[in-house]
Amino acid sequence: MTRIAIIGGGISGLSAALRVHELATEQGRDVRITLLEASDRLGGVLRTERIGEYLVEHAADMWITNKPEATRLCEKLGLAERLIPTNAQFRKSLVLRDGKAHPVPEGFQLMVPEQAWPMLRSPLLSWRGKLRLLAEAFVRSRRDGADESLSDFVRRRCGHEVFERLVQPLVGGIYTANPEKLSLKATLPRFIEMERQHGSLIRAALRQSRDRSRGEASGTSGARYGLFVSLPNGIEELVSALSRRVAEFAEIRYGAPVRRVVWTPTSDRSDEGGQATFTLDADVTQHFDAVILAVPSFVAANVLADGCPTLSAELNRIEYASTVVVASGHKLADIEHPLDAFGLVIPHIERRKLLAVSFTSRKFSGRAPDGRVLLRTFIGGALQPELCHLDDAAIVDLVRRELRELLGVRGEPDFLNIFRHTRAMPQYHVGHLDLVARIQAATKQSPGLVLAGNFLTGVGIPDSIASGESAAEKVMKG
Repeated sequence: MTRIAIIGGGISGLSAALRVHELATEQGRDVRITLLEASDRLGGVLRTERIGEYLVEHAADMWITNKPEATRLCEKLGLAERLIPTNAQFRKSLVLRDGKAHPVPEGFQLMVPEQAWPMLRSPLLSWRGKLRLLAEAFVRSRRDGADESLSDFVRRRCGHEVFERLVQPLVGGIYTANPEKLSLKATLPRFIEMERQHGSLIRAALRQSRDRSRGEASGTSGARYGLFVSLPNGIEELVSALSRRVAEFAEIRYGAPVRRVVWTPTSDRSDEGGQATFTLDADVTQHFDAVILAVPSFVAANVLADGCPTLSAELNRIEYASTVVVASGHKLADIEHPLDAFGLVIPHIERRKLLAVSFTSRKFSGRAPDGRVLLRTFIGGALQPELCHLDDAAIVDLVRRELRELLGVRGEPDFLNIFRHTRAMPQYHVGHLDLVARIQAATKQSPGLVLAGNFLTGVGIPDSIASGESAAEKVMKG
């Protein structure tokens, strides 16, 4: 019998458990899986809550389908037919300029336009900024392969105004990061490849626009929203289905924080021990042949501090940002703005207290009752970390004031809930991929130990699933 422990019951740990089971079945191996979760529920930050007739996500509310892992998982769980697309009527984003919300120009994809005329008409950039962006086609390419921050790359190719007014708020809404530190190679490598292959982002975007199949409605902006999906009952529907499947073959222990993982070389194994031992508390030690650590990097670092000090030190180098999400339900009649988009992002240069406001019930149906709208307001992140330390009353006052000034939100909300995500978003700083390579090399010094999670190679739901599945495959190869 092969005994495998999976520490952490988020989407990565659950995906790892399912993949281990699949491989064990394919290989005809007797594998016993124990999943240990420190809290009283599975799913990690992914959580959906019913508040009256509102359907509220605590964290992510959709995933992109051009990364296939999440959709493939839904197929395994019998959920593929339940996937719902975003609402085509509102597929655009708004950006704040001088206190007023304007749509992202049609065809603008994070940092490059696929169409010239909508960009030239947009009030988001001055004429100087527009001309500098169009001059991107003549900027000399950088081909040395060195990692570069998002801010350096965009300023070099497109100018500082495009960076401050468009790219920073749009990308900031994804990574809640400081763009002066954010690694382009680790987060948006396709733009590096566009520069390398075509010598210009604009030339590359125009070619891709011509070649791309016309599968999504015109009039989209900010992101390719036609590629995003969710489920009728929210992300929790995926988590619940996956949890039920894992419970069929694995032992799941709740309220079981792991304090320590200590590794014993194969030559020192006792007849009854395994390659790894971990301690649940001062008195309970159990032996396993392999361990998948599917927890945040700083948690993994603490667990490995005694047994794998070099690996622990590298894991501690990854920084995290915190955010606060405030969900609120409102009568549409109480809001002056038409909310004719998926949300509003706010450039740091505007000096507001919000990162973004998601018009959640505009993205997907079934999120709010008729005549009402569900908003999710984001504050904090790497650029305003101090706001995450405000007490609940101060956060409520801040959010209600900002929503009133920016969108004309009046009256009393049907509800207002605060969700704090402390150290929840790993920061992919310049050099992140080199750091990950060192982490993986240090991990190989402890055969049977594998890491999984969103701190490695991607922060989205598909990335986290892929990380868990990859960890399972490494364990089963070993």
